[in-house]
Amino acid sequence: MDRNIIFPRSIRYLLAVAEHHSFTRAAEVLYVSQPTLSQQIRQLEDLLDVQLLDRSGRVVRLTAAGEVYLHHARRALGELDAGKRAIHELQDLSRGSLRLGMTPITDYLAIPLLDHFNARYPGITVNTLEMPQNDIKDALTGDHVDIGIAFSSTLTTEEGSDEIDSHLLFIETLSLAFGKDHPLAGQQGPLSKHALEQESLILFNPDYALRRHIDRYCLEHGITPRIAMEATSLSVIIEIIRLGRLATILPDTIACAQHGLHSISLLPELPHHTISLICRKDANKSPACLAFEELAAEWSTTRCQLKPSHRIRPCPLTDSCAPDEFKLVLNARFSETPLVASMVEAGASAVLWSASADDRVDGSKTPRQGDDITPHG
Repeated sequence: MDRNIIFPRSIRYLLAVAEHHSFTRAAEVLYVSQPTLSQQIRQLEDLLDVQLLDRSGRVVRLTAAGEVYLHHARRALGELDAGKRAIHELQDLSRGSLRLGMTPITDYLAIPLLDHFNARYPGITVNTLEMPQNDIKDALTGDHVDIGIAFSSTLTTEEGSDEIDSHLLFIETLSLAFGKDHPLAGQQGPLSKHALEQESLILFNPDYALRRHIDRYCLEHGITPRIAMEATSLSVIIEIIRLGRLATILPDTIACAQHGLHSISLLPELPHHTISLICRKDANKSPACLAFEELAAEWSTTRCQLKPSHRIRPCPLTDSCAPDEFKLVLNARFSETPLVASMVEAGASAVLWSASADDRVDGSKTPRQGDDITPHG
């Protein structure tokens, strides 16, 4: 009966008497005196104002009221046992839940991390909520999300919050992105601020952090951008620029990984941006939350081992991009790490080092590994 220690003592005593049909035997099993056991059950009957046991015969039996009460008591005991098991499962990460708040940009950048987390902890349900960055901070303080993934300029003047902790994952660069049919496709950068003013742009609306950073960049450098469209969806922005009329400003990782997109750097250079995990300082973090933070740190370390010259897809931002042989370098260098090994098993490797026919530096149209699964926003 040790496992029932959190169950009310009087009910545990009643269960024992009902099982053994004897006060004496129940007291022996529970290692208590018979008067103590009898007194506890009598107090329970007084509390309920009903007789639970029939003591008139040689064998103690439950009354009708006792049968009904004990039925519910056993159900309650079962629920308590289930709760105890659930707690243990949370601790060993075989089950649980995690609520993530992300912007459209960090949502995309974190896809490999989400895939790896699911591969390592398939019993944990992850709920991703896409929202503007300020809303993520409000959601954290309001306990509506467990972790946020933030996107911030390295030159930001925003003051840190007393309620929010931030942990840097990696730094991302920004460039002007456009489709393969855009007039700038194939040109070498950097693009001057005066040339930027001639381009029609589609940008996130001002509620989003990336847009505010772009607006600040333009203001600081006296640039008057020609904004033709605003959107709240990254996939919409990508599909619009893919058609060739408009351009946008995106992190290099996104621009270089997209089928049929090209990028060019700007002068003055756009500020670099940090991608960080944010959480509430006083939060009581669940095991799933702690596991995600640990895995994110591991993932960011592995991710940052890719040197800038080794682009994950050919991209006009550099004079030369990763050659075919880089796939072999990646395999040899990282396949033994748990993170990359898991991503390879999940098929993510094709996305990391594939090159589409449209993006080949040598202009050939030979399909390459991963073209059919390259994300399209």
